[in-house]
Amino acid sequence: MNSSGESHPVEVIPDALNGERLDRIVALLGGVSRNRAATAIDEGGIHIDGSPCTHRAYRVSTGEELLITDLSRDEKAGPLADETVVVAVVYADEQVIVVDKPAGMVVHPGAGNETGTLLNGLLASNPEIRGVGSSARPGIVHRLDRGTSGLLVVARTQVAYDSLTAQLADRSMGRRYAALTWSRFKETRGLVDAPIGRSPRDRTRMAVVATGKEARTGYEVRSHWSVPEVTLVECRLETGRTHQIRVHLAAIGHPLVGDAGYGGDRPALHLDRPFLHAEYLAFDQPVSGERLEFESSLPMELVDLLEGLGDPEG
Repeated sequence: MNSSGESHPVEVIPDALNGERLDRIVALLGGVSRNRAATAIDEGGIHIDGSPCTHRAYRVSTGEELLITDLSRDEKAGPLADETVVVAVVYADEQVIVVDKPAGMVVHPGAGNETGTLLNGLLASNPEIRGVGSSARPGIVHRLDRGTSGLLVVARTQVAYDSLTAQLADRSMGRRYAALTWSRFKETRGLVDAPIGRSPRDRTRMAVVATGKEARTGYEVRSHWSVPEVTLVECRLETGRTHQIRVHLAAIGHPLVGDAGYGGDRPALHLDRPFLHAEYLAFDQPVSGERLEFESSLPMELVDLLEGLGDPEG
């Protein structure tokens, strides 16, 4: 059941999900955490081929019909406030909050991350954002991956939410990232224009696929080192797909240093997170229209890694 109280449509299990656990499928299709999906299964709210299935570990089969009739019990309250989560606020006014997220922090609750997220912390200090935009992710207009650090803006009012989502859609919001990648670039600047969607081989990952959504990432080389051969690049987002920079750079042969999910975790240079930092954010203040710009310095673990490389060659 979605937030309006209506049942989800019947889903026919495709080949790509054959053999997956029922609780994972319900979480994926229902857009809720694994815990919420498991509760719905336990209470008989999930039907397979017309009959309730109360086994969380049931393995679905291609062609089975899945009906999600009830996910509402835990959804009504929305995410919980958590005052133990420390949020680094760099700017706030009556409409927006700009935060500097550390690597390792999840932006909002989801499968496997019910508490301890940035949003849980924000709800403790800024309860007015509850009900702004999505009930499941109040105030959140864009995200950063768990392993990515840096700037993002949160809406405090519905006016701000509508304005910021419009700025994302028309690409007037400025977002710039620093990324350290493997190998040397042939060109000093370029644009990766390739659609991104779920990987057909691994549904937990994204990939460049013909049926994906439009995605465009501009890049410009800043520095290069030969031992090991890595390149520091500046990336600018023209769209905002899940894992976009990570997927695009890996697709052109330059995965991010430390990015185990997309081929960037290599023995020559150890980093326990992807080298990706949202260093610049700009947008129009939703009410006044004033252009607001923010910059964030690289966190120390990334500074230390660069210093360990020595002087760049160019």
